[in-house]
Amino acid sequence: MGLFIATAFIMQGILGIFQIKNFTRNYHELRIQGKVLVGRNPQKIRSGSLILMSLDNTGKIKEARIMKGVTIFAKFKELEKLTGQQLQIIAADYNYLKSFDNLTRSCLLDAYKNYVNFKTGKMDEKAFDTTVNIFSMPLFTRLNEIKNKLLLKLSGS
Repeated sequence: MGLFIATAFIMQGILGIFQIKNFTRNYHELRIQGKVLVGRNPQKIRSGSLILMSLDNTGKIKEARIMKGVTIFAKFKELEKLTGQQLQIIAADYNYLKSFDNLTRSCLLDAYKNYVNFKTGKMDEKAFDTTVNIFSMPLFTRLNEIKNKLLLKLSGS
C-alpha cells in the first residue's frame, strides 16, 4: 500500500511538471503578443479551469486559450470565439456569456475582475500568488477521504 501511494505521488509530480510546462509555453506564446490576463476557477475535486487572454491596450482580446479538466492531462485549447472581442463588452453582455459553459463563464468573469482591479490599481496580493498547496491536489484529497472513511469504520467497530 505504501509503495502504491509513493508511486502515485511521484507520478503525479512528474505529470504535474508536464502541465506546468504546458502552461508556461502557452503563457509565453501569448506574452509575445502583449499583456496576458489570467482568469481562473480552481476546484479541488470537480473540474477546474484556467483562461489566458492576450490583450491590447484597449482591452481587445488578441487571442484566448482555456484549460479545463480534473486531471493533470488537461491541455490548453484556443477560444476563437473571443478573438477580436472587447473584454469589457463581453463581460457585461449576459446573453453572450450564457453562450459559454459555466467553467468558461466563471473564468471570463474572474479575468474581467482581475482586469478591472489591475486598471484601477487594486490588485490583491493573492492575485500574484503562484504557490500551490501540494496537499490540496486531487491525490491527497482522495487519500484524506479514504483515511477518514477508514477511521470512521474503525471507531464504529
